[in-house]
Parts: sequence; C-alpha cells; structure tokens
Amino acid sequence: MDIAALSTAMSMTEVKTDYGIAMLSKSLDNMEVMGEGMRKMLEASVTPHIGGNIDITA
Repeated sequence: MDIAALSTAMSMTEVKTDYGIAMLSKSLDNMEVMGEGMRKMLEASVTPHIGGNIDITA
C-alpha cells in the first residue's frame, strides 16, 4: 500500500470538494442578486403608469 499516493489522492479529493462548495456558494450569491433584480422588475411592471408621464400644466 502506497501511503504517499493515498495521502495525495485524499488531499486532492478534499481540494476538489472545497472548490465545489466555493463555486456553489458563489452561484447561490449570484442567484440571490438576480432574484432581487427580477423582483424589482416585476414590481415595476405591476405599476407601469408610475413615473411614465409628468403633467406640468397648471
């Protein structure tokens, strides 16, 4: 049994797992930001008449 190879393989597995978790975290953060943008767009589409026209005649 090659202890050095086993240790290296376990270390690489840990690095890959850590990398995967970091990428999933970043993806989740991006999805939250995109969701917030989508929510704002949907809120704006519910009341499209607000801010569309300005009546300056008096």
